[in-house]
Amino acid sequence: MRVEIWSDIACPWCYIGKARFTKGLAEFAHRDEVEVVFRSFELDPGGPKGVTAPVVEMLARKYGRTLDEARGMEEHVAASARAEGLTYRPEGRDHGNTFDIHRLLHLADARGRQEELLDLAYRANFAEERSVFDPEVMVALAVEAGLDEAEARAVLADGSAYADEVRADEREAAELGANAVPFFVLDRRYGISGGQPAEVFTRALEQAWAGREVEGPAPAADACEPDGSCAVPQV
Repeated sequence: MRVEIWSDIACPWCYIGKARFTKGLAEFAHRDEVEVVFRSFELDPGGPKGVTAPVVEMLARKYGRTLDEARGMEEHVAASARAEGLTYRPEGRDHGNTFDIHRLLHLADARGRQEELLDLAYRANFAEERSVFDPEVMVALAVEAGLDEAEARAVLADGSAYADEVRADEREAAELGANAVPFFVLDRRYGISGGQPAEVFTRALEQAWAGREVEGPAPAADACEPDGSCAVPQV
């Protein structure tokens, strides 16, 4: 079975959803026969390259909230992350264009190190004091994932390198009706949107393996929208 996951490094529910999917997959009897492929999805493809803003300030502007209210929104997401055993910094993170890190992820895929780089990028963005929008940080992460430094630098220097692959992933997402991430596709037959609980993923894998229709759509789950919205404002 092949599972494809569309996600973005800037999406906290993708970070949380991957952890939940991993737990759900661990409970699936045929887990060793599941191939997991990660696909690109940019939350802010029109965002200017190299321009970043603090996440809390971005949320305050987007939702018309005070900085304290925006911090509360981030704390809400952080609590969900911590419940999955993930470290999450609700403040001190940057928000920006993720096209270059997606290009590096395609390089990593070509070298068999995609998930390693993805996990390192999530950790850098959500748990550490490292900006994944800084080219030097991106190179360092690529090296930590086992990629060649010179090759990673060459990809970042050439804006066309793996650009077609990123855009192809995004076109496929649109064709499949993905309007939020994370978005999971099982054997190109069943789609699951959002950071669902681990047991939902396990049940879907079991049903798909057995060749049955996954029983109805999964219940609504937290996800990041294409306009970059990732948190529900707290009333």
